[in-house]
Amino acid sequence: QVQLVESGGGLVQAGGSLRLSCAASGSIFNIYAMGWYRQAPGKQRELVAGIASDGTGNYADSVKGRFTISRDNAKNTVYLQMNSLKPEDTAVYYCNVISTVVAGRAYWGQGTQVTVSS
Repeated sequence: QVQLVESGGGLVQAGGSLRLSCAASGSIFNIYAMGWYRQAPGKQRELVAGIASDGTGNYADSVKGRFTISRDNAKNTVYLQMNSLKPEDTAVYYCNVISTVVAGRAYWGQGTQVTVSS
């Protein structure tokens, strides 16, 4: 099992940047594909970026070219660098183990709020 704590959110103006961190504790973190998800009020949670255990990343089209996902397995941490932020990026951002989400077994923490003003 892995405990995940998100941080780094905040209030920024459009065009600004934030770097989110997902700190993990628990066993065998480095074998899991990890994802950053976001959910705006009244909207479905969506995967915005995923990263495989070897560091290969994938992105939703809406964030490709603006967001970069990375991981530091030695620090048990996954990052999401968000640049050129837009108001539509406003959401609560969560990290999780992708396989647990796909299996319908994920438990979600508090996430970190990202608010982008125009």
